[in-house]
Amino acid sequence: MSFNPQLSRRHFLAAVGVAGAGATLTACAGTGASTDSADATTAEGATNTIVWWSNHPGNSKDVELEIISRFEEENPDLTVQLVDAGANYAEVSQKFNAALSGGDLPDVVVLSDTEWFNFALNGATANIDEVAKRNNIDTSSYVDSLYNDYEHKGGHYGLPFARSTTLFYYNRELWNEAGLPDRGPESWEEFSEWGPKIQEAMDSGHALGWGDAVNYLSWTFEGPMWSLGGNYSEGWESRLTTPETIRSVEWLKSTVDEGWATVSTDITNEFATGIVGSCIQSTGSLSSVEAAATFDWAVAPLPNPTGEGACPTGGAGLGIPSGISEERQDNAIKFIDFLTNSANTGYWSRETGYVPVRKDAAEDPEHRAFLDENPAYNVAVEQLPDTRVQDNYRVLLPNGDRTIGDALEKICLTGADIDVTLAETEQQLDTIYKRDIEPLL
Repeated sequence: MSFNPQLSRRHFLAAVGVAGAGATLTACAGTGASTDSADATTAEGATNTIVWWSNHPGNSKDVELEIISRFEEENPDLTVQLVDAGANYAEVSQKFNAALSGGDLPDVVVLSDTEWFNFALNGATANIDEVAKRNNIDTSSYVDSLYNDYEHKGGHYGLPFARSTTLFYYNRELWNEAGLPDRGPESWEEFSEWGPKIQEAMDSGHALGWGDAVNYLSWTFEGPMWSLGGNYSEGWESRLTTPETIRSVEWLKSTVDEGWATVSTDITNEFATGIVGSCIQSTGSLSSVEAAATFDWAVAPLPNPTGEGACPTGGAGLGIPSGISEERQDNAIKFIDFLTNSANTGYWSRETGYVPVRKDAAEDPEHRAFLDENPAYNVAVEQLPDTRVQDNYRVLLPNGDRTIGDALEKICLTGADIDVTLAETEQQLDTIYKRDIEPLL
């Protein structure tokens, strides 16, 4: 069996879903409390009905309905209406944006890590801290890095929900052939020594695969870049052309130039089929690899040699519209608090693969038992203290992810000059910041 023999296939497939920074996630078809958008409007505005717009991250509709059932049982005076708001994060945001122009607003809306800030910046979502305070809800038990992803102007404009991290995936059989220890690298400098050894042990393919720009190269490279001393930005100041960032991109390019790494258009499939011996991918790739791989494989945390955090977060959270009544906002945060409490975030995590968003989730007896039975799944959980809030220029600037990813892909695949390419990218993103963001800060 691949991955870890202590992790049963039934629990493994239940534990892992599809997650990623701004990933396109397919909505799960189904029935139950969900309605189509036309019928949904009849309940909107009713103070005893909480309307939740979701794309059902990781095909999670049945899980969402189960938690709704639990909430309604404990709160018989309230009803939650789950609405199919789109097939992915972008479609949900488009629907929400359209509603801001005069349509019926939801009470709770799923917003991805690359979508929430635009709504907060334009005053479309409520300051969660204010809503939580007037309802005596303690937000301190959320995982700090996940909660702080939604910070803006001293407040927070979302709560963590369907959150993920990156992991290092590696082919155990190949590692054994190369004479390497059964673990991930402790630093990327160490992996530079491993790469040629792994490559030599391979009949074909590459020791390491990077996803291309479409497949979030800027996200999966963010962790290695941090550990090598670089970053895309610090606050709202670009760091793309600093010596540290240039050196980290030089390292990225060297992995390709030296012949032991490649840039792939389908990195998860290439790892699962043995074309690449290792890769950095979301926790959400686990189920796909488990279903396809015929070799023994494992995951490891990303190297964090400096101890400053070298793993980016990803996925989506929940926002509350600012344009609904305080009573509706109060009901909304009451539901979100229940949806993400230690017991339910553990249940959500077990069934979808997203990481628990509360620090005390492992104290829940059912989730503790699950982690004891499935220690491999604990890799992402144990890595949470080493996660870090993403750089603004990638995650908060419009199209920042793709702009940076395109530049990195160009450097790796065409031999484009690093200094020139990063300077051009910096100028492009600086213009977006000064034109679209700075006036609203």
